Amino acid sequence: MKAHAIVFDAPRTLSVQTLELKTREPGDVEVEVTSSGISTGTERLLWDGTMPPFPGLGYPLVPGYETVGRITRIPDEVPADAQAREAFAARPLAVGDPVFIPGSYSFQGVRNIFGGAGSRLIVPHDRVIRVAPDLGPRAVLLALAATCHHTISLGGLRVPMAPPDLIVGHGVMGRLLARITLALGFPAPMVWETQAARRGGARGYAVVHPDDDTRKDYEAIYDVSGDSTLLNGLIARLAPGGEVVLAGFYKQDLSFAFAPAFMREARIRVAAQWKRHDLEAVSDIVANGTLSLDELITHTLPVSRAGQAYETAFGDAQCLKMMIDWQE
Repeated sequence: MKAHAIVFDAPRTLSVQTLELKTREPGDVEVEVTSSGISTGTERLLWDGTMPPFPGLGYPLVPGYETVGRITRIPDEVPADAQAREAFAARPLAVGDPVFIPGSYSFQGVRNIFGGAGSRLIVPHDRVIRVAPDLGPRAVLLALAATCHHTISLGGLRVPMAPPDLIVGHGVMGRLLARITLALGFPAPMVWETQAARRGGARGYAVVHPDDDTRKDYEAIYDVSGDSTLLNGLIARLAPGGEVVLAGFYKQDLSFAFAPAFMREARIRVAAQWKRHDLEAVSDIVANGTLSLDELITHTLPVSRAGQAYETAFGDAQCLKMMIDWQE
């Protein structure tokens, strides 16, 4: 079986190709993709060739880990592994179910990093999560929402996480992080944004230019900017014992001046990729109306204009989230 996919042949070189799909295995589902999102974090680094050393990195590759579609085939047989069988029974799926897929290893002859930007995917059943039909294309935002949830909760750690009282960056991830902070019942954070075009759209919190904020007693600063030059300035805004959470993805090494950090007994934490419980948690608060995903997808283009979609996603400050429409 074959499917169309977006392929990065080399940095800044893109094509839409017809690729061979992997053979279905016990427990795999087949998904017809309707929409996929473009990540302005890790996917931007794959696009421009600046991604730091990463397992499996190489070109040509199929990007994408924000994909929504409909199940067209369910497993023909139960997986042999006992744990997989138990998971299969706990989360039964049906043909026609709308699902979110956080990437795949569907395509042969290319690297799948992260393998979600295709017209049809074959993935293990426990790799997908059913979503409400009325969520539609907005379901692609669940990956970013789960990432934001993970930065705050980090389930399993013994030290309780302080919610953000300052968020740096008001792109789509900064907005989701602020909304989730409020949805979880925490006080409204302050948000910094240097680009005037992105300071609008706040829902229940304030957004200002950093120069207009003189506060220097923040307990928890969450940086989603991906700017590796900001760390010293953020440490200077901490209260004693405060924490900087690095929630973006940084292509350059980070460093900081020791003395100011020493004076404040500053803590620095790195938040990594979300876990399934984060995805399920944000799905629940979206479903019950506590978290809104509205007004975050600002642009949509068909897959036939994929090149323009990537240029806009990475180059237009007005573009918060670019959607690829696969329903042509």
